[in-house]
Parts: sequence; C-alpha cells; structure tokens
Amino acid sequence: MPLYIVPTPIGNLKDITYRAVEVLNNADIILAEDTRTSSKLLNHYLIDGKLQSFHMHNEHKKLVSILKHLESGSLIAMISDAGTPGISDPGFLLVRESIAKGIDVFCLPGATALIPALIQSGFPSDRFVFEGFLPNKKGRLARLEILANEKRTIVLYESPHRILKTLNQFLLYFKEERKISVVRELSKKFETQFRGTIREAIDYFSENKPKGEFVISISSESDK
Repeated sequence: MPLYIVPTPIGNLKDITYRAVEVLNNADIILAEDTRTSSKLLNHYLIDGKLQSFHMHNEHKKLVSILKHLESGSLIAMISDAGTPGISDPGFLLVRESIAKGIDVFCLPGATALIPALIQSGFPSDRFVFEGFLPNKKGRLARLEILANEKRTIVLYESPHRILKTLNQFLLYFKEERKISVVRELSKKFETQFRGTIREAIDYFSENKPKGEFVISISSESDK
C-alpha cells in the first residue's frame, strides 16, 4: 500500500479537504508529530485512527518498522501538528526511503502557511524563495548574508521569542526601508498582519508583544 502525506489545518479546523478526512479514516496507521495535538483533530472529525508518534527525535529509530508495515500492505498516512509534513516538519526522510523501496508516495494538496502568507503580502509571487526557519546559531548570519543578494521575494518562518532578534538582524543585511510583511496566527481567530518597512516592523513589535507563530515575507529589492 502507498504512503500518504496528509496536510492538516494550520489553525482553523475547517481547513481540511474531504479527501484528507477519507484517507485518514481508511489508514491502518496514522503517523503524527504529536499524538496529543493530532488527537484533537481526529476526534473533531470522528476519525478512529491508530496513532503513532513520528517526529524529529524518533524518525530514524522508527523508520525500518514503518517501511516494513508499508511493504506488508498497510496503508499509512503521515500528518504533522499543522500544515504539510516535510515543510519545516518531519517527513522528508520517510518519503525518500519509501521511494527507494519502490513504495508509492502520494502527497495530498492542502494547508501550508507559506503560500497564503506570500499571496496576501502583496509582493511578487511568480518567483520566490522559501527559507523555512533560519539556523538558530551556527550559520545564521552567513545565511542572511546570502539572502541579502536574493532577487526574489523571500519567505521564512520565525518563532515569537526570536522575531525581534531576526528583524534587528535584517538591518545588518537589508536596507531599513525594505518592505516586509509579517503574519501571525494565520487562519486562527487572532490572525494579524503587519505591512511596512523593516524599521517600522521593529518599532511595532517592540510595542506589541509577539505571540504565536510568524511568517515573514521580504520584498525583492526591485519591488518599490
């Protein structure tokens, strides 16, 4: 049986497809990043799935047994806490090894935070680069130095306790009048979006305590 990669809502539980619910209902095993978080979604849609934890700390250890289940005919669906597995979440390793074993892999279309954030930023979206999370320490400034020469719109994720640090580091590599968009709690009740320059963003988030998960879009230098 194939491996299904199933996107889950990034906030609003209604943002799941009929097909995703169908696949999860039919799955023999549902691999979840955090079974406690995923249980809330499954219970909401009355899905009685066999949940197993599968996250960055145990994916290497559990890989062999999961592949054996797939080879023996089990239908396995993989979900993350929110969004599409493999996008800044576990998933890549299992997909790669499943393909190497000749196992079919299907990724359902569905929720991911980067695309809505990019589209509603108003910046050019025909060509863009997605950076995920910047390195916490080693390589962080080197990565920003590379991005300073990027000609496309840049999209990246950031956590609330690093958002101000990241914005201040932007000043070292981008002009302070560079336009950015910062979205927090995308699709959730308290979703907010800031649009302005890097300097204005620093002032705003210095006065308004950052909460939630953030998606930052940086305009290309030519986008005036």
